[in-house]
This record gives sequence, C-alpha cells and structure tokens, in this order.
Amino acid sequence: MMAMMAVMIPFAATSVNAQTRRYYTNGRTYTTTYKRPSYYKRHRNVINMAIGTGAGALLGGLIGGKKGALIGLAAGAGGSALYTYKLKPKRTYYRNY
Repeated sequence: MMAMMAVMIPFAATSVNAQTRRYYTNGRTYTTTYKRPSYYKRHRNVINMAIGTGAGALLGGLIGGKKGALIGLAAGAGGSALYTYKLKPKRTYYRNY
C-alpha cells in the first residue's frame, strides 16, 4: 500500500486547482482562469437544510419519542428553509484569477 501511494503522490501533485475557459472573438483567442468554489459554497443550501432538519429531528426525538421526531423533523426543515432561502440567501461572487 505504501509503495502504491509513493507512486501515486507525484501524479496527484500535478493537478491544477484553477479552471481555464477560452473564447474566440474576431479571430482572437481570450483565456480566462477562475478558481472553482469550495464544496460548501456550491452545495450551501442542501447542507444547511440537512443540518437543520437533522437537528430538529434529533431534538424532537429526545423530547417526544417517535411522534416528537416527526414534528421536530418538520419544524427543523421549515426553520432551515426559512433561514437558507429567505434570511440568508445565496449570493454568487465571480472572481478572476
């Protein structure tokens, strides 16, 4: 396993973190390089909804058993949806590198 990792690490180090786009206008080639957003920034809404729903189900289950878990699930999903989509909506920032 260690020998396999020793062979693979030099190849993994050559990967590029930035993406490159090329576009053509009037016979000229333009290149734009940009960095891909982090995993959290790309999936922020889904992650926040899952955390809120899970927390609501956990608290409801601790307080009221199975029925409480269902109620907590619904309350957590509603609260996290309110937070994610209304109180702190996702903003897109474009940065060129």
